[in-house]
Amino acid sequence: MSLIRRSNVFDPFSLDLWDPFDGFPFGSGGSSSGSIFPSFPRGASSETAAFAGARIDWKETPEAHVFKADVPGLKKEEVKVEVDDGNILQISGERNKEQEEKTDQWHRVERSSGKFLRRFRLPDNAKPEQIKASMENGVLTVTVPKEEAKKPDVKSIQISG
Repeated sequence: MSLIRRSNVFDPFSLDLWDPFDGFPFGSGGSSSGSIFPSFPRGASSETAAFAGARIDWKETPEAHVFKADVPGLKKEEVKVEVDDGNILQISGERNKEQEEKTDQWHRVERSSGKFLRRFRLPDNAKPEQIKASMENGVLTVTVPKEEAKKPDVKSIQISG
């Protein structure tokens, strides 16, 4: 088994907006403070924030770009995979809160709920018209086939003399 070290390296293909004030007590405050950066409403729990920023892995194989998103507890009808402007892959969904009965008394609430939206700019070698998506055991897999790399035309030149 190999471990992959994750870092906060800038990804030019990700269209997620970065909030430089995320994590500070004053935060960006969302739209109420006039910030252009989206943020979670005040009082949003870290569990909600963790789901709302769904984790997605993106790997490139010789044949395709493969995206894997953890979406535990969601049905395929609750997740949307779309291509916007021909080269923007958009993955979104929502997990609703469980219906509460007035007689229920909660002792612990740890499962998250909320919406998520992730956008990725596909590279030039992607074939967006052939994208396929599947979901199994709470993992969404989106496969974006790649165009075959053109082999350079090599022309032999006669040497005179």
